[in-house]
Amino acid sequence: MRLTETADVWWKNAVVYCLDIETFFDTDGDGCGEIRGLSQRIDYLAELGVTCLWLMPFYPTADRDDGYDITDFYGVDHRLGTHGDLVELLTLAQDRGIRVIADLVVNHTSDQHPWFRSARESRSSKYRGWYVWRDEPPADQHEGVVFPDKENSLWQYDEAAGQYYLHQFYKQQPDLDVAHPEVREEIIRIIGFWLQLGLSGFRVDAVPFLLDTKGAPDAADLPDPHDYLRDLRAFLSRRHGQAVLLGEVNLDYAQTRQFFGDEDGDELTMCFDFIGMQKLFLSLARQDPTELIEAFQQRPVAPEEGQWGMFVRNHDELTLDKLTDDERQEVFAAFGPEEDMQLYGRGLRRRLPTMLGNDLRRIKMVYSLLFSLPGTPVLFYGEEIGMGENLAVEGRNAVRTPMQWTGGVNGGFSTADPDALCRPMVDGEFSPSQVNVADQRHDPDSLLNWIQLLIRRYRETPELSWGSCTILKLGAPSVFAHRSDYENGSVIAVHNFSGTPVDVTIPVEGTGVGLQLADLLTGRTIAVDLDGTVQHHLPAYGACWLRVLRPEDRYLV
Repeated sequence: MRLTETADVWWKNAVVYCLDIETFFDTDGDGCGEIRGLSQRIDYLAELGVTCLWLMPFYPTADRDDGYDITDFYGVDHRLGTHGDLVELLTLAQDRGIRVIADLVVNHTSDQHPWFRSARESRSSKYRGWYVWRDEPPADQHEGVVFPDKENSLWQYDEAAGQYYLHQFYKQQPDLDVAHPEVREEIIRIIGFWLQLGLSGFRVDAVPFLLDTKGAPDAADLPDPHDYLRDLRAFLSRRHGQAVLLGEVNLDYAQTRQFFGDEDGDELTMCFDFIGMQKLFLSLARQDPTELIEAFQQRPVAPEEGQWGMFVRNHDELTLDKLTDDERQEVFAAFGPEEDMQLYGRGLRRRLPTMLGNDLRRIKMVYSLLFSLPGTPVLFYGEEIGMGENLAVEGRNAVRTPMQWTGGVNGGFSTADPDALCRPMVDGEFSPSQVNVADQRHDPDSLLNWIQLLIRRYRETPELSWGSCTILKLGAPSVFAHRSDYENGSVIAVHNFSGTPVDVTIPVEGTGVGLQLADLLTGRTIAVDLDGTVQHHLPAYGACWLRVLRPEDRYLV
């Protein structure tokens, strides 16, 4: 395909990298990262191959939910920098071909936001109707609590207001009434402001909660909330034709597909594949990819210009809420058997390396799978070097610890096991407490260099992001194999979920003399037998990407 075809729909084969400015790079040693610090590391992201930088909230905050309790949607938190610093970052990123998106968190505000402070003071306040109030909480107030360790109701009584207000999340985050016309207009203004400043779109936080109007007055008379999402997308397209809405929608596949909009995709541009992620970890626990295969066979096709967002870990707990109770317990037993590793009874507050026993072979296999599956890969900062979590930190923050640029405490490393520094490593194992950018850059076998290779090959292989996916059955229960076809190109990816080596017979469409497979991850070329198959050996947790080469093809690998 011509590369120019991808320019208008850049998100289809982007490499998204999520980070928190506060924990990414601290320039002055005060324990808080800054925008200027991130700017100093923009070349690191460009070298890695990142094409889209996703910034977690950098807005002024009461800082009671890691920045998600916002006090000013138009501001920059003074600890992180200024609007000038942000514009400089956007300029530097644009110069290096990196687009920047940011969290759009407009389903609630902080209870310290001027809007809510005014709303609670008087029923005649302009902002009173911007929130959802009741004289008495509904009978189902205890159902659907998101954070059961902190809250036991979705409604909180406010002494000053003399009423209860709705909060789908923490009590210090009162919900905005998205059904209110003035609230909708304000959200449009917020989007327009940041687009004008230079953002290329937004990761939309908690989309189903944003569109949930069941607590609003006269909710039964409200229009379809998806109409509002269409309005947001239309406005976004008018203001910035190449801007993206990446939605956090953790629902089943059929419901999630609705948030893309109709067949042309007139709502969210992208949706995260939460089902695929959860089935991935169940498959890893069983060392059998059957559940993941079934998930991909059931996943709806995204609109032509839409895309699924693929991820292994993110900034929250590893939610397993869509698994059955028994399946969830399987994953807990395999990857987080201790109670302190679990959160809310539905997830794990761990990063991938520690869950996989720090086995570098297995970790590399998982990221090879991530970049080869149909969808756009999304990385959480530190994944590329194999950072571990810090279980001494409360809740979700266990995985939000400082980026490890150099070794030692001053380098910002964190670990669930402080004694790991003194324990000898065995072959194929590494310690997340010791990993850092500086050392990995000089190690050709490091995870960092592996992920750089995956990104480079992914960007060179349009079949993976643009093509149609076909699951291949190779007769080996531990192997996940799929073929991606686009125009005249075909790529076959094969991954062994087991610690036991396996030999497989790979079918290749087409027969004849001269047909070959080019291994995109090693540079080797393999001749295809006259019967159109290849005998291939996969080591324990082995992975390969194989491009089909016909005699007339002249690919560089």
